[in-house]
Amino acid sequence: MDAAPRSAAPQGDGQLAPGQRDPAQAARQRWMSVLAKAKLNELESAWENLAKKPAYDWLRRPEVGMVMVRARTGGTGGRFNLGQMTVTRCALRLASGEAGPNCIGLGYIQGRSKRHAELAALFDALLQDEGRRGELEDSVIAPLEASHLERRAARSRKANSTKVNFFTMVRGENE
Repeated sequence: MDAAPRSAAPQGDGQLAPGQRDPAQAARQRWMSVLAKAKLNELESAWENLAKKPAYDWLRRPEVGMVMVRARTGGTGGRFNLGQMTVTRCALRLASGEAGPNCIGLGYIQGRSKRHAELAALFDALLQDEGRRGELEDSVIAPLEASHLERRAARSRKANSTKVNFFTMVRGENE
């Protein structure tokens, strides 16, 4: 069945149709994913290269905790608890309110790096400012995403280099 692509434009009452994603939410999910997967030294470098570093107030200081990782059998089957994973999270608000008074930056990262979570939350808050988003997308998010994709490709190449192809040889007994 061919499904025509749907636009993400809200219906007349401002609500999205069932099955549609809010483009702003999808963009934020993308950059939060990139920030969470980035290496700490890459985020530190991006922060140091930032011309204007804003002041911020903590809503929730970085804290380390555990989350239950769930999986599906075969990727589509029934869910099961795979195990626990350490995460660090934090929340902050830019002090100047330049991105809006309700702009809250969130940082959720795998592992125990409080600084990584802090930087992810700071960039999340900054990226919500539409005036700075384009510049930050080009100077921070795009390079971080490219770096992550290169690391992923390198892991894939390494795994493929150890791949064993099994095959059966016909010995001529069934002639």
